[in-house]
Amino acid sequence: MVRSCSNFGGYLRRPHLNGTDAEGWFDTGDLARVDERGYVRITGRSKDVIIRGGENIPVVEIESLLYRHPAIALAAIVAYPDERLGERACAVVVPKPGQTIDLLTIVEYLKSEKVAIQYIPERLVVRESIPSTPSGKMQKFKLREMLREELLGGQ
Repeated sequence: MVRSCSNFGGYLRRPHLNGTDAEGWFDTGDLARVDERGYVRITGRSKDVIIRGGENIPVVEIESLLYRHPAIALAAIVAYPDERLGERACAVVVPKPGQTIDLLTIVEYLKSEKVAIQYIPERLVVRESIPSTPSGKMQKFKLREMLREELLGGQ
């Protein structure tokens, strides 16, 4: 939540679209934390959170680690439904030209980076591309739909 003198003032005659409360606080949809030096660090988006068995998976941090892997060009972590845990994590990756990647390699790499086992994706989907907007922003909702279709047959 943010509030400042330069915040968006709101829509004329459509206050229900403003996204601000009575005190002028605006919900950005970002997840953040304050570090030990008092700096605010954006750690993800509220819609990007995967809740696996009641525990939040730090999507942005895992994606950042995957981008450091020498075989990965693009990476996204998205949720897929699970009857027992609610959601599980799937890594969707685009390998660099001439490279290949598999789930075991990703698991071992993330373990070597000291990632807690409960944050490691349980599934891997390798693609030639990831759907994105004309400006290049990944469309994770399309990845979630794709996974749901593959796993549940569109149910």
